[in-house]
Order: sequence, then structure tokens, then C-alpha cells
Amino acid sequence: MKNIINKIIPILTISLFMASCHGDLDQYPIDPDSFTEQDVFANVTEAKGALAKLYASLALTGQQGGDSGSPDISDIEQGFSQYTRMLFNLNELTTDHAVVGWGDSGLPDLHGMYWTGSNSFTGAMYLRLAQEVSFCNSFITNAESLTDPEAQTFIAEARFLRAFAYYNLIDFYGNVPLVTKITTDLPSQSSRTELFDFVESELLDIQNLLPEPKANEYGRVDKVAAWALLSKLYLNAEVWTGADKYSECVTFSNQVINSSYSLNTTDTNGNGTAYDELFLADNDTNGAQNEFIFLVSFDGIQSSTYGGSTFLIHAAIGGTMDPTEFGVNGGWGGLRVTKNLVNKFESGDQRGMFYTDGQTLEIESIPQFSNGYACTKFRNIDSNGEQGNDKTGEFTDTDLALIRLPEIYFNYAEASLRGGGGDLNTATNLINQLRERAYGSASGSITSGDITLDFLLDERSRELYWEGQRRTDLVRYNYFTTSSYLWPFKANQKNGTSTDSFRNIFPIPNNTLSTNPNLIQNPGY
Repeated sequence: MKNIINKIIPILTISLFMASCHGDLDQYPIDPDSFTEQDVFANVTEAKGALAKLYASLALTGQQGGDSGSPDISDIEQGFSQYTRMLFNLNELTTDHAVVGWGDSGLPDLHGMYWTGSNSFTGAMYLRLAQEVSFCNSFITNAESLTDPEAQTFIAEARFLRAFAYYNLIDFYGNVPLVTKITTDLPSQSSRTELFDFVESELLDIQNLLPEPKANEYGRVDKVAAWALLSKLYLNAEVWTGADKYSECVTFSNQVINSSYSLNTTDTNGNGTAYDELFLADNDTNGAQNEFIFLVSFDGIQSSTYGGSTFLIHAAIGGTMDPTEFGVNGGWGGLRVTKNLVNKFESGDQRGMFYTDGQTLEIESIPQFSNGYACTKFRNIDSNGEQGNDKTGEFTDTDLALIRLPEIYFNYAEASLRGGGGDLNTATNLINQLRERAYGSASGSITSGDITLDFLLDERSRELYWEGQRRTDLVRYNYFTTSSYLWPFKANQKNGTSTDSFRNIFPIPNNTLSTNPNLIQNPGY
């Protein structure tokens, strides 16, 4: 699928009709078929190209790559609107994992936790996810006319991607419209529970319509992806609906764990751990792919974007860092980590990848790049030390996992502790597999007595930092807005402070409310 996306994106004409985007956030476009070629769904071969657009919508920002014309979302810098870049902004930059020194309008609001319904970044994420829903709805409607059995697999994949978009919408915005067909009617708002039930029913229904584990092309989902997303959904059920589903989380986590997906344990570059291979330019072939359940694929030549791993790598380089060591042509001098993240790592844990030369642990002023350690987790070099495909160093090849196997290990352990009925010894063994990889030996192993909820939260942080998980985890633990856990500049205070609980979700964009009177703003905004 990576190759298919690379070939299809420059010529795809499936697009989204939007009267206006940032000045008029009508999140549910009237007719995404208005720019669709008539022969796109003539057969399964053509339909496969349309399917690639659904995946690519999470990776790219328009039809031409980079920042050059035909953006999917207007009135915001094109690279800013890419899905994984916004996922980082909303789920990492708002937490103890990251700060950014840039002063773009709306960006400091995120770490400072004082965003409003007019924030460009929360609004653009709403748009991106709504667009993905519209693309999927259009694809499903059109593909239903195809009689080839393979088309049914394509439809199941589209339904997964739509469910994934709604999973995000539930997490970020709470109550949003549930739209499954293209319509000219203004949609009504659905409750978080109704949306949860929809995502759950979709995933349960398609699990056996998707390919067997690892039987699909790289970058496309199989039935394990449905199980994994159910695991994530059920872990957050109590927060999102008021009813816990930890036993269901254990059940589906088990199915993922017992599938053919496996941890990467191949230390290809010989540095003492197989962890860093997960974030290199050849992570589609170096063994990392064995634990990538759902991912966003990038290629520096064929699918260029200023979001994705291009953003994560360039933006984290500054000060005395040498960009060539990361396979890029320069640093943007923005992203760093707080001391809270750094201090979670014990000596010998090689997952903590930070640059300290010329950097201070303490952050006295966020705009100064030298304040805070830099993060070296993501690189545009392969396991042999070679640069990615784009030899100019502008765009990167490193794929980004949205769901990988270790997350499901943590889901199993946490749901077990929260009363889901799992086995604590099994959970301990799973966590030790991760720690043995992290330490390069059994020196970091724990016992079942070490596993507490707070230990698991810290271990999730050590394993998954900067992968778009943190805010969701902190909300689930009731740590995101409360004084129970503080970090530098939380709620715009140097030493951190609590803030209003309504900020556990983001506002519905104000312009969306102005164009659809059926919608009500989230409380507090």
C-alpha cells in the first residue's frame, strides 16, 4: 500500500467539496463526489486507488505534496493540517511530554491549556477527521455497487478508517454529529455514548470481513487492527460513557497479543537495543513492521509533507545538534521535552533518547530552544546509517505507528488492574518483554508486585512518548486538568497548576457552530 499511495496521490481526483474551510468550518461537506472521476469505481482495480486516498488522507495534506497547492484544508498552513502533526499537537504538546518554542497564533495556547473555540489547531483537527469520515462515506456508498468479493474487503477497510476517525472525534470533542451517508441535511449532534456504540458495533461487525492477521499489504489494516482499536475503545469506556468495559478490553487485547504480530527484537544497527529501529527510515522493513498494527506511511520523494515524521524530526533539532545525524538538511528549533518525561527514565533504559549538550533540564522560558532537553527518538536514517530517499534532506521516510503491539500490552495490564479479569502474571511477563528490549538485558525486569496503575502510566510514557497517546492517558487517570499531577507550564504556570475540568475535551470549532444551528458547544467554552 505504501507504493500504491506513492503512485496514486499525485493523480487522485477524489476530493472533498468544501465551500470554505477555516472561515466556515462546515465539517460535513455536502458532496465529496463532486470532484470524483466517473470511472474511479468502474472495477476493483480503480477502487483500490480510491481506497489509497482514505489511507493517504491521514498522511498527506493535499493533492500535490509539501505546501504546493490544492490543500485539503485551507486558511491554515498546509503542513500544520496533517493528521499526525495535529495528533502530536493535541495529545503530546498539551502534556508533560513536550513544549514548542514557536509563537504561531494558537500554538502556545495548547501547552498553556488556554485554547478557545477559535483555536486554529483544534479546529483543523476537527476538519481533518470530518473530512476522513466524508471520504469514507463516499467510498463505501460507491464501492457497494461492485460485485467483486475483494470490494467487500475494501469496504471493511473504509469502515475501519471511519471508525478510527470517530474514535478520535469521541476522544477530542465528545459529542459530535454521527454521519454515515452523504447528505445535504445539516446533521444533528450525537452523544458520546451513541458514538461509542457506533464505533464498537462497526468494529465488531467488520472484524471477520477484514483480512487475516498480516495477510494484507503493508500499511493496510487487517482484523487485528479492529481488535486493537476495540481494546483502545474499551479501555476508555468508563471515561467516555460512564460504564466500564475493562473485561472486554482484556478479551480483545488478548486476541491481539495472541495473533501473529510480535515485538521487534532485532537490533539491526547493533547499538544494544531494538527499540530505536522502530523510529528509523527503514521501519517498514527492519523488523519494526512486525509490531505495527496500524500506521501512517511516508516517503520523502513520493508523498512529501511538512507534517508526519518530517515535522517530528526537523522540529526537534536545534542548538548544537547536527541535522545530518538525523538525515535532514536542517532543524526548525522548536520541540523539546519537559523534565517530567526525562526523570521517568532510569539509568540503562535506552528508550530515553535525549540530546543534552547545550540544553538545560529546567525550562525557564519556553521560546528558548536551549531550555529543555531535545528529543532524538525519530530519525530519517536507516538501520545502516543511510539517509532516507529524499537526498536533499527536506522530507523523510520514517513511518509513524498509530497502534503498535506494546500499547496493547499496556491496555491488557491496566484493564486487568482495573478489574477486567486478566492475569497479573501475564501482564508482568508482557511488561518485562518491553523492559528487556529497553535495557538490552533482564536488568530492568520487574515483579508482579511492582505493577500499579501509576507504574503503568509511567511505563506507557517511557515506551510511547511522542506517539500521540499521552493526553488520552492522562485524562483516563484524571491527571490532565487536576492538581494531582503537575508539569512545567501546565495551565500556563511555570511550575504547573490545575485548570478547569472542561478542558478534558476540546471545543467544537466556533465556525462550525455558526454554520450548523443543530450543534451545541461543549460546556465551559
